[in-house]
Amino acid sequence: MDIAVIGAGAAGLMAAISAGRANPNLRILALDGAQRLGAKILVAGGGRCNVTHHEVDERQYAGSSPNAIKKVLRRFDVPQTIDFFRDLGVELKREDTGKLFPITDDAHTVLHALLSAAREANVELRHPCRVESIQTHDTGFLISCSPPHPPAGSSLLARRVILATGGKSLPKTGSDGRGHEIARSLGHTITPTFPALVPLTLPRDHWICQLSGITIPATVELRAATGKRLKSFTNSTLLTHLGLSGPSILDISRHFLALRPPPEGGGGGLGANNADSPRSAPDAPQLVLNFLPTHSLEQADADLQRLGKLSPARYLRDRGLPDRLAEAICRSAGIDPSLPAHLLTRDARRALARAMTETPLPITGSRGYLFAEVTAGGVPLSELHLDTMESRLCPGLYLCGEVCDVDGRIGGFNFQWAWASGFIAGTAAATSEPRA
Repeated sequence: MDIAVIGAGAAGLMAAISAGRANPNLRILALDGAQRLGAKILVAGGGRCNVTHHEVDERQYAGSSPNAIKKVLRRFDVPQTIDFFRDLGVELKREDTGKLFPITDDAHTVLHALLSAAREANVELRHPCRVESIQTHDTGFLISCSPPHPPAGSSLLARRVILATGGKSLPKTGSDGRGHEIARSLGHTITPTFPALVPLTLPRDHWICQLSGITIPATVELRAATGKRLKSFTNSTLLTHLGLSGPSILDISRHFLALRPPPEGGGGGLGANNADSPRSAPDAPQLVLNFLPTHSLEQADADLQRLGKLSPARYLRDRGLPDRLAEAICRSAGIDPSLPAHLLTRDARRALARAMTETPLPITGSRGYLFAEVTAGGVPLSELHLDTMESRLCPGLYLCGEVCDVDGRIGGFNFQWAWASGFIAGTAAATSEPRA
């Protein structure tokens, strides 16, 4: 065949469609190991598929350099994405958060449109077909697959390959890291990988774990051991029986895990599900949670001094916190929730203000790749020609999507990276000669 696309997720389908449209005379084959295509698309956005965000720039991403990410994103921007899906019959709507969803609120709308567009572009979709290895060949690449396609012991030959395998997140969908192994076998380096956009865990006996199901707006902040503020996100925050989740936690998780040492024998960041083995070295970065995102510690302390006979729990309830949470915050500071505020000593009042606005989070780990929405790490963009997404190390090999060392915030940013990088890789693979 002319082009083999390895992986038929968001980036792979976009690459295959773009290649087929750029040169209709090519034979293009998209291979995927999943029994059912598009699993990640179908679960995204709570089953509605958050296609993109209305405002996307390189500041919403981590991994490779911002300038490199910017160069790729500007080749296929949000207006082009909206037009692309409109041409497929998928109208998008913008919500208050800036996220863009199909007006049907159904991810199947997006997946069916992409699959139909691939077939119209004469792309052959073959699955389940797990690619085990890729080797360079005199005329391109020799691709070895597991049965049933092709028959055991046989291989496929392609002039060019687009690697769009994803990373390691949500392995049930087929993303198990094989793409990184293939890229490494073809000469690439892989920056350390770890789960991103992932729920974080606390010790099982932590008081927050007793409040499972409560969702509040809150600010979570990453601080260096020196106390320097490194990163913060304010958004919906979910308290769970294992720790914390919700948009604010998912966004901060990538930055926190990048700075924490791996567990013994682990890969990068804190390991998964080690909820009873906290790693709290004194020089390690820490997370703190502000239950009153509009207040600093000093403002909360000043408010408490003005409460008079009102109780701290009443103060927190008046600011929208559920009763259970209001009382738990007070108790975490050693304060009787019903005690009139004017009876608090200065030290007790300061401790309560700190519990309200700077509760330390003794994170023990993450829920791991099984629950991560994206993988941090991968093939550095410095090893690719960004005008084509072609490998600098292996001519004729193109890479796109999550296999690259690029990961974005929650809110459609990772899909936008998939659309942009897939478009560039597919178009270039179909129209340009491999570089020597």
